[in-house]
Amino acid sequence: MSSQKSRRNFFKTSAAFAALGIYGNSFGLSLSNPYPGKMEKWNKIKGGKIKLRFKPYELQLKHAFTLASSSRTTTPVMLTEIEFEGNIGYGEASMPPYLGESHQTATKFLNQVKLDRFSDPFRMEEILEYVDALAPGNPAAKASIDIALHDLVGKLMNQPWHRIWGFSKENTPNTSFTIGIDDKEVVQKKVKEAGPMKILKIKLGRGNDREMINWVRSVTDVSLCVDVNQGWKDKHMALDLIHWLNDQGVIFVEQPMPKEQLDDLAWLTGESPLPVVADESVQRLKDIMELHGVYSGINVKLMKSTGMREAFKMINVAKALGMKILMGCMTETSCGVSAAAQLSPVTEWADLDGNLLISNDPFTGMKVIDGKVTLNDLPGIGISQNL
Repeated sequence: MSSQKSRRNFFKTSAAFAALGIYGNSFGLSLSNPYPGKMEKWNKIKGGKIKLRFKPYELQLKHAFTLASSSRTTTPVMLTEIEFEGNIGYGEASMPPYLGESHQTATKFLNQVKLDRFSDPFRMEEILEYVDALAPGNPAAKASIDIALHDLVGKLMNQPWHRIWGFSKENTPNTSFTIGIDDKEVVQKKVKEAGPMKILKIKLGRGNDREMINWVRSVTDVSLCVDVNQGWKDKHMALDLIHWLNDQGVIFVEQPMPKEQLDDLAWLTGESPLPVVADESVQRLKDIMELHGVYSGINVKLMKSTGMREAFKMINVAKALGMKILMGCMTETSCGVSAAAQLSPVTEWADLDGNLLISNDPFTGMKVIDGKVTLNDLPGIGISQNL
């Protein structure tokens, strides 16, 4: 057995104990019930049926969004509403095509969801466990329900979720702003449009990585992070590039190699002068055990985790294992991004720019002010509809 495999097995065992609760809870909250408070008071809100509504929507990107393996100018989303006694919570499923969900798959899944069987929206664990068990997969469609339910319950409590969880909104990180792969003129134009951003995320992995960074560096000296989207295949070439990127002011590298190459990734992380962050390798809570010792940190996205409930648990477990957290997003409206932002005060990094990349946002929510994720005090996930 290779040393990398031995190390991963050791960490997997350690992580298993962590998942069983044999560690200090870094947030002081229960993983099985991450919603503190006097539940006997909350449960008095009963009697009304919980109603689910949804409709398809197409996000229009300001620029073509090009990754190591794909390019697009639109992103399909499903907008959801959950209503209870005249109160409405809003949710969203963002479904970039390369992840396998679509308007068709989301419609099929959401048509199976019968929330009117529940009479108390505060029984969130029970409701979301029911939703998750309806069918395998469909994480974005499930997230659309999770987000809307959190928004609804936060409104019923008249509190934003960062306060319900006990987080300080002053502790939010700066967010990166994504620069997709393109030609020199477009890349430099996007960098200039980023304006006050303190961190730029540069997409790499199409063979012109050094050129991309040099183009960016010709117009800005802000901190950079890079997302390779599994684009590098050789670990020695990857390490050489990471040493060069370190000299260019890059602060971390996201998903440098294919997720199947665990031994190579573990070696690369051990040798790298920069943190190596998992993205495609990590979807849900169960994935973290296999990845501890392979990566320095994980990218948590609501559309992968099935929403805020599981994202909270993932952050708690990863932090207990000493892993760093990047709170990320897809191309999303302010609904999805604002929901993710509620968790950002306890993460090292944020990549919450999905709403800044689109031209037809139907919501207003969290703001990016001078590069920093800035939460408001609106109840729920902190959004309002654009009329």
